[in-house]
Amino acid sequence: MNNLHVVDHPLIKHKLSIMRNKDTGPKEFRELLKEITLLLTYEAARNLPTMEVEVETPIAQTKGEMVEDKKVTIVPILRAGLGMLDGVLSLVPNASVGFLGVYRDPETLNAIEYYVKFPPLTEDHQIFILDPMLATGHSMNHAIKQVKKQGGQNITIMSLIAAPEGVNVVVSENPDVIIYTAALDNKLNSKAYIVPGLGDAGDRLYRTK
Repeated sequence: MNNLHVVDHPLIKHKLSIMRNKDTGPKEFRELLKEITLLLTYEAARNLPTMEVEVETPIAQTKGEMVEDKKVTIVPILRAGLGMLDGVLSLVPNASVGFLGVYRDPETLNAIEYYVKFPPLTEDHQIFILDPMLATGHSMNHAIKQVKKQGGQNITIMSLIAAPEGVNVVVSENPDVIIYTAALDNKLNSKAYIVPGLGDAGDRLYRTK
């Protein structure tokens, strides 16, 4: 599947194994999620647009390239996506940030929106949608729909763990979207949790359950 990129770096595997452990507490969980997001961003940002600049080194005048980070917009899906936001901003500090609040209806598994606030988006913006768990794909597809409605076109998804079912749902409806994840797990269980997964990322980040 050309849309899917699994970043299986040894450091990511190591950190993800610690995050999966049910005994890992929220402080370490948050730190590890930020660290893995940094590594994912390095890969996902390979095609960011750059501009040529003049640079004066201690030796001579030369030309260099800098990322046009003001054309980058990050959209974390609340609330778990917030755990990835600082990792991306560490590398692209001048990026704009949009927020989308979505929760999954426990009965229908449909995405229910409760908050949306985006900066202005254009076709040449590079947009990164963040959600640690790409499970059913319904919340992600809702986020993609909202981004496109606002005028965004170049969309990359960044997730910690993805389920095959969620990837298929996203790609089937949005074949133009690229997905970067740290792991493609086995499946969804009857409650639409990723197996083996790591539980509810939001609850583990903020100890809300």
